[in-house]
Amino acid sequence: MGVLDIVPAGVLTGDNVRKLFDYAKEQQFAIPAINVTSSSTANAVLEAARDIKAPIILQVSQGGSAYFAGKGLKNDQQQASILGAKAAALHIRTVAKEYGVPVVLHSDHCAHKLLPWFDGMLAADEEYYKVNQEPLFSSHMLDLSEEPKEENIKTCVKYFKKLAPLGIWLEMEIGITGGEEDGVDNSGVDNSALYTQPEDVYDVYDALSKISPNFSIAAAFGNVHGVYKPGNVKLHPELLSKHQAYTSEKLGGKEKKPLYLVFHGGSGSTKEEIKTAVDNGVFKMNVDTDTQFAYLSGIRDFVNKRNDYLQTQVGNPEGADKPNKKFYDPRVWVREGEKTLTERVKEACADLGNVNRL
Repeated sequence: MGVLDIVPAGVLTGDNVRKLFDYAKEQQFAIPAINVTSSSTANAVLEAARDIKAPIILQVSQGGSAYFAGKGLKNDQQQASILGAKAAALHIRTVAKEYGVPVVLHSDHCAHKLLPWFDGMLAADEEYYKVNQEPLFSSHMLDLSEEPKEENIKTCVKYFKKLAPLGIWLEMEIGITGGEEDGVDNSGVDNSALYTQPEDVYDVYDALSKISPNFSIAAAFGNVHGVYKPGNVKLHPELLSKHQAYTSEKLGGKEKKPLYLVFHGGSGSTKEEIKTAVDNGVFKMNVDTDTQFAYLSGIRDFVNKRNDYLQTQVGNPEGADKPNKKFYDPRVWVREGEKTLTERVKEACADLGNVNRL
């Protein structure tokens, strides 16, 4: 039995999201969540998933959403980020089913200062639900890890009560992911904040499980956004087993891994760290920095290789009257970035055991 025996191809919502994540936990593999900023990057990720027969998660950040709408638009009230998130979701919904793979459509980190963006996406979900009986997005993330724990949980409960009836999964973060991403800079936080305690994870579980089972927790175990030299970051994915054991004991011990756990800052992680995380109940791993560089590398290599064909519209080493349109056409050099991005997504899937799962 494969994933397509459980859920359909295309964008998933409601209980189908949980069914996919349950299957991943049971079969001990995880699904990479790739940040996309354009139709080009979204299509490349879907292409990779199709080629290796794997479910996939596509996610948009606040900054990536604004870019999707266009950098020329004002975003002083998150209007470009809201518009771009909707545009990205509608594009992915339009093409996803044709790639033949299940897709989770997710929004990434939303700090407290970005809640107007979240509110705008939620309004779009509600409007879409009225017409289609399902939300626009599969899931959303609230990252209130910089707030006091009680405030973090209280706000998540408030929003989850709105998300759950629409069939939207909630991802939340407790404990801080270090480094800097999309304008959120946690590079100076105290090291102890990078490691979440089991009691804190259970407090989240206890509050949210009363509303719906459709939520996940990004518990920090030394995670840092970006890439870093070996030894500079101390990841301890083995700590995730303590979260599972503590919550399991609180619930009576029947289910050994009751938590849906998420791995943030996956770029640059070793294969052993990834394996340990998956063994301890991680079903989703965020990958952004590595895929950004992969997208660049294909374009960079093409420009370096074809440099003499990119200086003028006419005239190259083959002759002064030879046209260069077939080299400078964006469909040519952008495609080279898509190819290398696709290969990096396939690598991420392989690292997580997410290959031939359909």
